[in-house]
Amino acid sequence: MTTTVLDRLSLLADRSRSRILLVLDKHELTVTELCTVLQMPQSTVSRHLKLLVDDGWLVARGEGTTRFYKMVASRLDGATRDLWGVVSSQYIATGLATQDLRRAESILAKRRDRAQVFFLNSANMWDAMRTEMIGVRTDLLALLDLLDPTWVVGDLGCGAGHISEALAPCVARVIAVDESGPMLGAAKLRLDQYANVELLPGTVESLPIEDATLDAAVLFLVAHFIADPAKAMREVRRVIKPEGRLLIVDLMSHDRVE
Repeated sequence: MTTTVLDRLSLLADRSRSRILLVLDKHELTVTELCTVLQMPQSTVSRHLKLLVDDGWLVARGEGTTRFYKMVASRLDGATRDLWGVVSSQYIATGLATQDLRRAESILAKRRDRAQVFFLNSANMWDAMRTEMIGVRTDLLALLDLLDPTWVVGDLGCGAGHISEALAPCVARVIAVDESGPMLGAAKLRLDQYANVELLPGTVESLPIEDATLDAAVLFLVAHFIADPAKAMREVRRVIKPEGRLLIVDLMSHDRVE
């Protein structure tokens, strides 16, 4: 049976579902996180999510035993996007919507804090953990296309400096950024011999790099830690030159959830 605009209107007429869509249009969240944002019980949120997924408004992905939900506007048909544009533009200015989005930002901040704690406690054993999971030099396979001696390359989320160490002999300059002090300390020890590597504290969502500086950027085993991917990608686009390149390498599904 074909879904009509009246069906869409009926679904959006429920304030709770419109609230969910507005939050998930901005962020990817779990059921538990949505319960906190909306101040609703899990049974209510889950029921609304099922309706929205079944109707094509939301996509869901699994990560271990957790499911994340997101509204991807590009997957909606043109008429539905237009309808949502009208509804969201009216609703986003309400006090309730403002409170929802503030709580969502707070949840993302807590995610970033958890990742930061992990790296604060992992700097000393990161080399062994990394080698055990992905091998000693997996990075080199992804870096074969970055061997231009005139380039300035950003190692964004550089960790202990493995990628920067591989890049430094092959390019003019490496700008390595990480928000973890212990990781930057480990990277400094690793990269001390390279005069063309600059280590900077910062996050992928707020890079300490001038506009259009990089010929290429690398996000190696970083993307899955980013709390706000859209914001991070806008920031990465800002620092890369118009004809520059971005290389993202990350883990496939695996059995090492711990």
